[in-house]
Amino acid sequence: MLGTVLLLLALAKTACPSPASVASRRAEALKKLLEVFGMEDPPPPPTHFKKPPQYMVDLFNTVANADGVTKNPDILEGNTVRSFLDKTQSEEMRFLFVLSSVAKNEKILTAELHLFRLWPRVTDGPKRHHFCQVSVYQVLEKDKADTPGGKKLLAARLVSLQTSGWEVFAITPAVRDWTEDESSNQGLLVTVQGQGGSPLDPPPLQFASGRGHHESKKPMLVLFTDDGRRGASLPTAGFPGGSHTPGTTPSLGRSRSARSLDRLQPCQRHPLSVDFEEIGWSGWIISPRGYNAFHCKGSCPFPLGENMRPTNHATVQSIINALKLNEGVSSPCCVPDKLFSINLLYFDDDENVVLKQYDDMVAGSCGCH
Repeated sequence: MLGTVLLLLALAKTACPSPASVASRRAEALKKLLEVFGMEDPPPPPTHFKKPPQYMVDLFNTVANADGVTKNPDILEGNTVRSFLDKTQSEEMRFLFVLSSVAKNEKILTAELHLFRLWPRVTDGPKRHHFCQVSVYQVLEKDKADTPGGKKLLAARLVSLQTSGWEVFAITPAVRDWTEDESSNQGLLVTVQGQGGSPLDPPPLQFASGRGHHESKKPMLVLFTDDGRRGASLPTAGFPGGSHTPGTTPSLGRSRSARSLDRLQPCQRHPLSVDFEEIGWSGWIISPRGYNAFHCKGSCPFPLGENMRPTNHATVQSIINALKLNEGVSSPCCVPDKLFSINLLYFDDDENVVLKQYDDMVAGSCGCH
């Protein structure tokens, strides 16, 4: 499908019988391309400049190269990672994350609460505590969160009072409840106590929350999900290389002699650039700016050598074609025989940052089939 979309886009740019038909063809191509990325409409760009959470940027760089091509398909759990910032904006340790952008068909694999632990408060007198217990509760009843029946414990552990940094708590059961019944989402409550469970006044440990802290340190919910969209036909492996080649598009107005020359060339892989800025998507896609999809072109003449990576079926077909043993049997075709996935880091409709992996987007190698 992606090859058809790119061809339509190229036609809309080069073949122009009328402005109306060009616009119509381009709109059709962009609609098809959105279908490839599992969307009906492109998300609007953020209303003001917004920096993505560093965690999401680092995760993208871990799973993908600069062109977005997956380094190792086993790194990511599922094919989608969603991040949400707290909506309460209060100084209290109560957090609320709006999950309306999670699709109904997405399977929640893991949910994590990320809290940035600040440097300990300076208190009078000698320090008697080196650790404290941090507990995360699912709020069951909004007005009764301080009572035993109004909350449910999700995670608890001892946290050092000597350093600062990120703390991650698994809260998967709560998020599964919220996605099944949106009205059950009453948020989270975090408490800090002494090692024996006794309250500490004032609490020696603080987490960045509310309006008074930098955006990069604010509480964040991270979901690892799978939307069930899987390509599965061809083997995948680590990406062998190849740089991004801006401006490379299919050549449409070529002469008959040039096309004949192409057919004489052996089957091989050629660059095919997808530029998101040129398409008009740079406002909501954070990374990459584009990628090299590559395409396969060339002939599969008899006899097929090993360098053409033929299947047994292609070898038999080439023999039948060469000996004219059966009318209407063409020579094998030059097609991708290895495909790789790419990753997009982007803002969704609610300006949450999403990392999504799409299968079968890059031709890794070509062969005669």
